[in-house]
Amino acid sequence: MKFFEKKIKSQTVYSGKVVTLEVDDVLLPNGKCSVRECVRHSGGAAVLLVKDGKVLLVKQFRYPYDKEIYEIPAGKLNRGEDPLNAAERELEEETGFRAKLVHLLDVYPSPGYTDEIIHIYFANDICNGTQHPDEDEFISHEFVDFAEVVKMIERGEICDSKTVAAVYKYKSDKNL
Repeated sequence: MKFFEKKIKSQTVYSGKVVTLEVDDVLLPNGKCSVRECVRHSGGAAVLLVKDGKVLLVKQFRYPYDKEIYEIPAGKLNRGEDPLNAAERELEEETGFRAKLVHLLDVYPSPGYTDEIIHIYFANDICNGTQHPDEDEFISHEFVDFAEVVKMIERGEICDSKTVAAVYKYKSDKNL
């Protein structure tokens, strides 16, 4: 049996600055019908920067979780924007660093209800740029020892999926 769901009908119930919510009627592989709610998102780009054994983390308040969290620098793709360009832009905006970036991995942060893909890059050849966060973005950054970042993940202090994936990919990839 091939696992494929065919869209029969789609209705956009909300279209905002960051997301669009669609409610779709679909035909299931067994011939029955069901409803799928899908949050459409332009995607994101993130950067893992490791310098002298330390990971560059940003800390910012994240409204959906009602708290400050640690994560790697990242941001939303503009419509049609190349993920590499977005990663370069976000790294400099949030931290004031520029770097040559190499694709590390892509993650699907929540495939049950969104089509968002986060493209994660690894930073090489790091140099100073100019930090200039968005006017509604309040953010700090710091370098944290790689082993401590792993412990923070293990203790549940870092739960951000893109950060966890990037750190463990880096930890497992001996070619970086």
